[in-house]
Amino acid sequence: MIRLIALHTVVVAMLLVAACTTSPAATPGATVAPGPGPTKAPVQVAPLGQPVVAPPITRAGPASVKIDLEIKELAGRLDDGSGYTYWTFGGTVPGPMLRVREGDTVDLTLKNPASSSLPHNIDLHAVNGPGGGAVLTNVNPGQEKSFRFKALNPGLYIYHCAFPPVPYHVAKGMYGLILVEPPEGLTPVDKEFYVVQGDLYTDGERGAKGMQGDSLPELVEERADYVVFNGSVGALTGDNALKVDVGDTVRIFFGVGGPNVTSSFHIIGEIFDLVYPEGALGEPHRNVQSTLVPAGGAAILEFKVDVPGTYLLVDHSLSRLFKGAVGQMVATGPENPQIFGPLP
Repeated sequence: MIRLIALHTVVVAMLLVAACTTSPAATPGATVAPGPGPTKAPVQVAPLGQPVVAPPITRAGPASVKIDLEIKELAGRLDDGSGYTYWTFGGTVPGPMLRVREGDTVDLTLKNPASSSLPHNIDLHAVNGPGGGAVLTNVNPGQEKSFRFKALNPGLYIYHCAFPPVPYHVAKGMYGLILVEPPEGLTPVDKEFYVVQGDLYTDGERGAKGMQGDSLPELVEERADYVVFNGSVGALTGDNALKVDVGDTVRIFFGVGGPNVTSSFHIIGEIFDLVYPEGALGEPHRNVQSTLVPAGGAAILEFKVDVPGTYLLVDHSLSRLFKGAVGQMVATGPENPQIFGPLP
C-alpha cells in the first residue's frame, strides 16, 4: 500500500476513491458527523432550485434591456436532515444569472413582497454609480424600486444585497452573477455552467439536524460553518452534477458571493485552458491548475473534456471539503487511453 504522507494527498485520494466507486447519483461524503450542540429532530426540507445559465446574446448592437427581480425569503435544504431560511433573488442561491451586452441600457426593477421580513436592495458590481444601484433600490416589504444604468465595462461581476448589515444579507444567500458581454460576444462553446461559492454561519454545529438559525458572532469572526457551491451541501452532486460529454468545450462562470471566504477553485483531473481572472475580459491566463477568486469577485474558466469519468469541483483550501465545498462534473463518452488510462 502506498504510504500517503501529505494531508493534501490523503484528502484528494479519498475523494477520488469515492468518486470512482460511487454512482453519479450519490452524494460524496463532504461533511463530518454532527458535533455537540443543541439537539433537534431531522427535517426534510425541499432543496432550492438551481439557476440556469442565461443564453448568449446574438444581437449585433446595444439595446434597452428590462430586468425584473423578486426577493424571496424561503426555507430550503442545507444538508442531510437540516434546513435553513435563505434570503434570495428569485428563489435560488445564487440568484438568476443576468446577461447583457456592453453598451446596453438596463432598467432593473427590484420587488420585495409583503411577506418579506426586512427591507432589501441590490448592488451590482457591473454598475458605475453610487452603491452599484443599492442607494436607489432600498425597498421595504410590499414595495418595488427601479433604476437605470448603462453597461459600460465588459466582464463577469457579482451582484448582492447591500442593505445593512450587509454581510448578514449576503451570508443568507443574496448574491449572483451578471455578465456584460463585449460587442463581439464570447467564443462559442459546447456547454456553459453557473457556479457561485458562498459561506454560511449557523447557530448549530456543522452537520446538526433540524432547522438552523444564524450566528452573528461567527459571521463577524469569519468562522464559517459551511462553505458551499450554489447554496447548500451537495447542490452540485448526483442529479445536479454538471453533465458533459467527452470532447465538449466547457465554460464555467464562477463567482464568490462570500461574504468572507475567498476561493482557490480547482477541478480535480482538469486543467483550465483559459482563465479570465477576476472576471476581466482581457488577455486570459493559459494552462491554469487553480485560480484564486476573492469574495465579491468572479472568473471565467474554459477547458476541453478529454476523458470520461467523475471530476470533483473543490476549493483547494481543502479543509473546506468538510464544510461542503465539493461538486461533481460527470463526463460520458469513449475512453481515451492515449491521454489517460491504466498501463496494460
